[in-house]
Amino acid sequence: MKNAPLFFLGLLGAVTFSWAGLVLGSHAQLGKLGPYFDEAESLSFPQPVSGLAARGERVYADLGCAACHTQQVRRPGYGSDQERGWGDRQSVARDYIFRGRPLLGDARIGPDLANLAGRKAGAPKQEELLRFLYLGSKTHAPYRFLFESREIVGQRSIHALEFPDAMMTAPGHEIVPTERARTLAAYLLSLNQSHVYPEARPVPREEPATEAAPAAAEKAGKAEEKP
Repeated sequence: MKNAPLFFLGLLGAVTFSWAGLVLGSHAQLGKLGPYFDEAESLSFPQPVSGLAARGERVYADLGCAACHTQQVRRPGYGSDQERGWGDRQSVARDYIFRGRPLLGDARIGPDLANLAGRKAGAPKQEELLRFLYLGSKTHAPYRFLFESREIVGQRSIHALEFPDAMMTAPGHEIVPTERARTLAAYLLSLNQSHVYPEARPVPREEPATEAAPAAAEKAGKAEEKP
């Protein structure tokens, strides 16, 4: 090929230009994005993540939870996320500025968790969430490796789970969540996207003018001109 060097130079230029536009352009646009100060509440949003929740984020990633759960509420018209109660608005970039590793996910075998703590139906309590992780459900495997069965010596642990069915624990034993289980629950209960940022408000759609409207206006004008 006579023009092989020119061809490969052009190919390299196209790849470099595309990479710069996607990566560097996005970083320039979103890299300095900061919290939004709400004057009505005198608070900045989103709130920083606690140390316990930050450790739980690593547990969430290690367990591969992002393979079955997303953390991104779609905008109205792109699915039924709002109807399912997963969130009242779409997720935006500002929601993730304090997330060291945004785990957006790409499959929804389970429900979206982006707004688990801010849902109108109410967030699960920590005790309920830990029991769910231990017991599982028809569609969710139990994560009993995150818990310990201990013999009760003296007083019960303050972290021991309470079960409606006494048969869930062996006599004289208690189920205690490990640190990984407690940090995972703290992380899940920190997921809150209920505050509405300016960029998250839906843009009102302008209805295109129809041909009938000008015709009707012209007809009304002629009627007014008649004596």
